[in-house]
Amino acid sequence: MSTVDSTESAANPASEQPNQAYRSGFIAVVGRPNVGKSTLINALVGRQIAIASSRPETTRKAIRGIMTTPSSQIVLVDTPGIHKPKTLLGQRLNDIVQDSLSQVDAIAFLLPADQEIGPGDRRILSRLRQDFAVKESEDSWKWKLPLIAVVTKIDELSHKELMAKLIEITTFADFSDIVPVSALEGDNLNEVKQVLIDAMPQGPQMYPEEQVSEEAPEDTIAELIRGAFLEELDDELPHSLAVVVDDIEMPGADGYTPESNSNKALVRVSIYVERDSQKPIIIGRGAEHLVQVKKKLRTRINQVLGTKAKLDLHVKVAKNWQGDPKQLQRLGF
Repeated sequence: MSTVDSTESAANPASEQPNQAYRSGFIAVVGRPNVGKSTLINALVGRQIAIASSRPETTRKAIRGIMTTPSSQIVLVDTPGIHKPKTLLGQRLNDIVQDSLSQVDAIAFLLPADQEIGPGDRRILSRLRQDFAVKESEDSWKWKLPLIAVVTKIDELSHKELMAKLIEITTFADFSDIVPVSALEGDNLNEVKQVLIDAMPQGPQMYPEEQVSEEAPEDTIAELIRGAFLEELDDELPHSLAVVVDDIEMPGADGYTPESNSNKALVRVSIYVERDSQKPIIIGRGAEHLVQVKKKLRTRINQVLGTKAKLDLHVKVAKNWQGDPKQLQRLGF
């Protein structure tokens, strides 16, 4: 079991062993909603790949972040939180998790240090056992692949409280490793990296060293916009918000975009809510929320596209889309 080491080196954990065999593979990051999956992946990759928010069910797709070190490359699959679905969208999110689990080499099961192990965690463990374990006796399971417990949000606990939590987790399941971390504080992050690297099989580098995500620019921009609205509106934001990038018109060879009459890329975006009454919440007085989101994302979207860009945002209504199969498909679920 790994323990907290607040004096660990900030150096890349794999850089100290340049002659070791190269390791690569896929790790599914699972857990209940709002346990820090996206925050951890962003910290491991070193850039914002997934939306990190205190709101449950923030992640709606299996977003793949790529962590590359001198001796390894790991694809971290950020899955929607496994939960009991209340809508067709919720069921689709659980289906995404199932698909994500079907082709991985290890599983990182996130358990927040500041919360009790509850029914949701036990439901996830039961589901993982169905797919990845063989029952050897009444209380014993043999795992077919490494199952790593990552104990998040350790900055919320004292050292004594953390030790008690780690002991509790050892009795919860037969994990191949248990490693505590505070992704926000960067505490024990290198220890997590090394545990994940050690769990990977030997294999080749799969992506260019500089690539940090499998997401297409349209998907990345849509997620950035949804995340910005989550931050901007907090509790006011309808949970039924969906964002789709309809089109990206890049500047031509002469640096000119005809329709926008500009030398910037034009990104056309549709922002969907379920009811007419929700549109003013998204737009804001004098379109203030749209303006703030554009300002907040200007640099980030320029980086994604490799050129200066202009956001063209339109708020639309797709009535009850969370329960409509045709609309879910149109919105990418």
